[in-house]
Amino acid sequence: MLGAFLAICSAATFGFNNAAMRRGVLRGTVFQAIAITVPIGVPLFLLAALLAGQLGDMFRFGWVNTGYLAAAGILHFVWGRYWNYRAVKEMGANLSGAVQPFSLVAALAFAVMLLGEQLTVLRLLGIALVVGGPLIMTSGRRKKASGAGAAENAGENAAENGGENKDEAGGAAPARPAFQPNLLAGFTAGLLSTLGYGLSPILVRQGLADTGASLAGGTISYTAATLAFGLVLLVPGRLTHCLAIDRTAARWFTVSGVFVFLAQMFRYLALAIAPVTVVTPIQRLSLVFRVLLSTLINREYEVFDARVVAGIAVSLLGALALTLSVDLVAEWVSLPRWVFDWRWP
Repeated sequence: MLGAFLAICSAATFGFNNAAMRRGVLRGTVFQAIAITVPIGVPLFLLAALLAGQLGDMFRFGWVNTGYLAAAGILHFVWGRYWNYRAVKEMGANLSGAVQPFSLVAALAFAVMLLGEQLTVLRLLGIALVVGGPLIMTSGRRKKASGAGAAENAGENAAENGGENKDEAGGAAPARPAFQPNLLAGFTAGLLSTLGYGLSPILVRQGLADTGASLAGGTISYTAATLAFGLVLLVPGRLTHCLAIDRTAARWFTVSGVFVFLAQMFRYLALAIAPVTVVTPIQRLSLVFRVLLSTLINREYEVFDARVVAGIAVSLLGALALTLSVDLVAEWVSLPRWVFDWRWP
């Protein structure tokens, strides 16, 4: 239960992160977002590890476990985050959100193949509901995604080699034509992000190896991701571009960075004590929280209707199914015993 609760906390703070990030990309770019949200996690995780008395554990993991944690950080915080932001740029937040459940499929496949974890009927039902909820919310929203994407792409209009989204007089750039989602590029970017998001939980579980030193592990992951992104900044013009960030975008990216740190902290704590097949599906609730929070923070770019309510209800039922034990459900529901005893593989 504690692992599931931590996973829900992670999903909620991911929702705050996405809402803040969305405001930031109105005036900033993908590289500028990563340049703030990744490095900011290092001192925050260091502080959390220090307060939890885990700072010394960073040097007790061993080379193999440290390698797993470093790879997880690079795959998730640099690779996955970059392609996720690109997917939002190409086809808007709503349509890109529909691709993210594929990271769940990847994570579960890796968990079964590499960690020897098993799926039960109850977990399969919970997974189906958690994935189905976001799909209900995002289905049939191409027009809405187009409108929202126009605003999101305003910040990306500056080429990522250093341009700014302002006219020659220094004022705001004129409104762009209605955004037309680039589905091929968007879905390709979204699928590439799921590789990082799907594999990273497996690497985290392997790296932590039931040590419980989740905050020390998160510090290693964030540090490795920051160093890797530092190499990207060596490309001519990239550092100059990141330093030329708009102040408003910088503020929103900073807020996003703090919330994504909290989300990752809860995620590492959950993965230290709960199976990937429980934690990762529950984290799909982040799309539910993103829609709710974006409705409040980015009201002019979001919609809250019957599909949203239905999607939230379905996802919450899925999260509940993942938190319940098979034996407890067997006491409440009269079904053939094989339904509760079935395991795969």
